[in-house]
Amino acid sequence: MLNHEIFEKNIGLMVVGVIFAISFGGLVEIVPLFNLKETTEPVEGLKPYTALELEGRDVYIKEGCVGCHSQMIRPLRAEVERYGHYSVAGESVYDYPFLWGSKRTGPDLARVGQRYSDEWHRAHLINPRDVVPASIMPAYPHLSENLIDSSVTPKKLQALKTLGVPYTEEQIASASSDVQGKTEMDALIAYLQGLGTALTQKR
Repeated sequence: MLNHEIFEKNIGLMVVGVIFAISFGGLVEIVPLFNLKETTEPVEGLKPYTALELEGRDVYIKEGCVGCHSQMIRPLRAEVERYGHYSVAGESVYDYPFLWGSKRTGPDLARVGQRYSDEWHRAHLINPRDVVPASIMPAYPHLSENLIDSSVTPKKLQALKTLGVPYTEEQIASASSDVQGKTEMDALIAYLQGLGTALTQKR
């Protein structure tokens, strides 16, 4: 039987032991998930982001929205009652990177799609306090002035296709014209309006 004092008196051996234990435990927990259908295949009805939604997602990342809004509803009663069905891995298989997050200065947005009108989102982004008086969210009026650079949109879709997102050649070819003349505000609203709708429409 191994004497635990060997580890307690040798910091180097203790570090190696801890790393081994965590690594082994992590592999035992994570590796089996690679073969589970629920974690590797999209939920029924899930479609890749449109060109405009993808640009909106990039605006969401650029503006740091994930710093205050999570996109992951935990399977707890309080969360499900407030936000809707808990998040499942199959909803995020086309997301690179994942935007689950853990910070909730603002509410979770995993099921925000179609809950409010485009006009509500526009007013909210221009001045949040116009629609939510107690909001501490910054205003983003500049998004309505910034045009999407449509020349790079096809490259984004092509890059995601190499990662396994099932974009067609037609979608890639039309991506530039799909976002031509659109603002960052338009794109962000399109992205928000699609969040969580694949699962909610299925149910």
